[in-house]
Amino acid sequence: MNTRQEKLEAFGRILDILDELRVKCPWDRKQTTQSLRPQTIEEVYELSDAILKDDSKNISKELGDVLLHVLFYSKIGEEKGEYDIADVINLLCDKLIYRHPHVFSTTKVADAEEVMRNWEMLKTKEKDGNKRILSGVPDALPPLLKAYRMQDKARGVGFDWEDKSQVWDKVKEELSEYQAELDAMDAAGDDGSAKKAAYDRAEVELGDFLFAVVNAARLYGLNPDTALERTCAKFKRRFTYLEEHTIRQGRDLKDMTLAEMDAIWDEAKAKGL
Repeated sequence: MNTRQEKLEAFGRILDILDELRVKCPWDRKQTTQSLRPQTIEEVYELSDAILKDDSKNISKELGDVLLHVLFYSKIGEEKGEYDIADVINLLCDKLIYRHPHVFSTTKVADAEEVMRNWEMLKTKEKDGNKRILSGVPDALPPLLKAYRMQDKARGVGFDWEDKSQVWDKVKEELSEYQAELDAMDAAGDDGSAKKAAYDRAEVELGDFLFAVVNAARLYGLNPDTALERTCAKFKRRFTYLEEHTIRQGRDLKDMTLAEMDAIWDEAKAKGL
């Protein structure tokens, strides 16, 4: 591992390189905060992929790409006379010190749960902080992650089930209501207005059911986004096996029966895919 001095030198090196790129490279020179935003999102997802695969080499690489974007935004802010990388870092340092009074002051905490509760309450008291508990959850966050973060933040101030097993009654209730609205959609038949009304209600109930399932996952220490990502990866592996097996036979998936496809799918499962 590198020494503290080597780390500081590496940080200075990337600042120097970015300064030069901003002047001499036509592509780097034309970038703005708006043009970088979608690329930043992509880089974060690439980092997420590497983390899920526990690929340390690519985690290091993708962290570098994310860091580049942080430095790039800071450089653009500096050019506008608004902020620079030192402002970004100092604001972060000030926030961490303020939100950790049990480390940097005299506050006593019993455990990590109390740290989180204090963290959320301190955020609402900051001069430019979030004035409401849930205002810190970005509107653009994917819904599955948004549900998890909203529930977790509410838990931070004590709004949660007293016993985690209580959540199952809520999950069953929401599933029953969702099923009832799906039945209503079928019962509506060709009645367009009735079917549309049932569809809208079913969509609401589906959202309530998914929200309850996310809540159950959180209460049992599972991250629903990670769990669903793992299932998607598993489905992709098995479906790709099915597709490639079919191609090798000179057949088309559309010409196969479901039973034939299920047999190959089970073969993929047996191989541990």
